[in-house]
Amino acid sequence: MIQAEGIVHRYGETVALDGVDLAIDDGECVVLAGANGSGKTTLVRHFNGLVEPHEGSVSVNGRDVSENLVAARTAVSIVFQHPEDQLVAATVGADVAFGPENLGLDRDEIDRRVSKALEAVNLSGRESDRVETLSGGEVERLAIAGALAMEPDHLVLDEPFTGLDEPARQSVLARLRALRTGGTSLVVVTHDLRDVLSLADRVVALSNGRVVLDGAPEEVASELTDFDVRVPENPC
Repeated sequence: MIQAEGIVHRYGETVALDGVDLAIDDGECVVLAGANGSGKTTLVRHFNGLVEPHEGSVSVNGRDVSENLVAARTAVSIVFQHPEDQLVAATVGADVAFGPENLGLDRDEIDRRVSKALEAVNLSGRESDRVETLSGGEVERLAIAGALAMEPDHLVLDEPFTGLDEPARQSVLARLRALRTGGTSLVVVTHDLRDVLSLADRVVALSNGRVVLDGAPEEVASELTDFDVRVPENPC
């Protein structure tokens, strides 16, 4: 479980998060929605200690994130809005192996994780491909594979469809559906729910750094447009 209690975060004089309370259970698919600048990305960066709260606390699996950053970042993997910035190696296989290697795992375990992660995003057999040859959708899927290779309890994806054409969007969405079906816990950050609303157990909306909605999709969909969130024409 991810538990945020009374989170306050500031950038200078600007309050990005203003007393956020949020719990995300293992196995849930939570869509974190809101307009640009609402605090979504800042919030999820607290989940594995990339930023620290100025007030409040965040715990993962019952342990305060600040007590053990390695444990937090193993339990919560984040794929950011521009996944190409996360790629660290020249080839697909080496990039996915980077995280497990830094955990100090043995070679057989690293290879197992790489194979499993690439299979999950439909990139099996592409280990030797150079990353600069990949399409935008393939880069997104590679970043997801790198996160999955850490075998996290929660996979967080920040605007995973930004900049993708329609075939790439559908490919990534299909991978997320498969992960969801397989029991992977997902947190999807977005201002556009047209692709992901059907995946969600819960939708949590932020506005001006505060949680303004939290409920099942059918309960909150009609109110989301009040917070500059795009929803399907027939959301439920």
